[in-house]
Amino acid sequence: MMYIMLLGGLALLLVGGEALVRGSVSVARELNISELVIGLTLVGFGTSTPELVTTLRAMDQGSVGIALGNVVGSNIANILLILGLAVLVAPLAVNPQAVVRDGTVMIAATFLLCALLWFDQFGRSTGFVLVGLLIAYVGISLFTGSNQSDPAADLHRAEGEAVQSQYGLGVGILMAIAGLVGVVAGANFLVTGAISIARSFEISETIIGLTIVAVGTSLPELATSVIAAYRKRADVALGNIIGSNIFNILGILGITALLNPFSIRGDTTAVALAGDQPVSIISSVDAGALVLSAGLLMLFAMTGRKIARWEGVVLLLGYVLYMGLTFNLIPTLEIIPNG
Repeated sequence: MMYIMLLGGLALLLVGGEALVRGSVSVARELNISELVIGLTLVGFGTSTPELVTTLRAMDQGSVGIALGNVVGSNIANILLILGLAVLVAPLAVNPQAVVRDGTVMIAATFLLCALLWFDQFGRSTGFVLVGLLIAYVGISLFTGSNQSDPAADLHRAEGEAVQSQYGLGVGILMAIAGLVGVVAGANFLVTGAISIARSFEISETIIGLTIVAVGTSLPELATSVIAAYRKRADVALGNIIGSNIFNILGILGITALLNPFSIRGDTTAVALAGDQPVSIISSVDAGALVLSAGLLMLFAMTGRKIARWEGVVLLLGYVLYMGLTFNLIPTLEIIPNG
């Protein structure tokens, strides 16, 4: 039964997420909203809706490991797994000027997340700051994109234009509502199934969140990126991944901390203990993979005019290595305090 719930949840997240984005985009076009706004918000952040709903649902059930693991694992999978697969489909031509601003924001957000993990700061004040930074990022992006020639804005416009969605206002609203219902139901099934699997096999809920749940909630990004690569729209694939990673950190964690502040240490129901010291549910391996994956993306995007297939192989091998470390198939050395 738990496997059926897990697979059903994944299917609903994929179908519901796609319907939500397409329906929302259709409504936005009927309202004459610009492709820049559509690409930056509805598409760029819309594909992260499964992560948001799943994280909130996990928190409702007291599964901090699944909630936080989902965000961290999704950002790692977006780059190492999804971008790697997209590059294998077709090498991605890249305009460095188009990704430098958003890429810099992604790197900064990644280091901010690492600092929050180090000091275990996920209270409401942190949530307020993260959401505020997201609003500032969107506002600045819209302002610069509408007042001057901006390669980054062109990237977001391309993301919006790539969504083929002309269903009209009424059908668009119905699709968006149905998609949202599907995402909520899928998140419920996925979290319930994931918790059951973790308990049945005595696996840490955090590991389940970092792997199965994270990859499952990243399916919309996978579909968007692989299709974009196949259609030779590298800007869409790369822009979608960068935008999703920014929203995962600033938006999802920000909203989660605002609604339900949490700690990654000291909860004996979710955190393993080493002697008398609580252990962080996010290890140095996870934090290292988070930083290195973001660094590899920027390195490959900025040191040439394309991301070649061999670089995609490097990304995929990096994900395989990370999985080996996560499941203790390779010995590790912990460097994070208490974790």
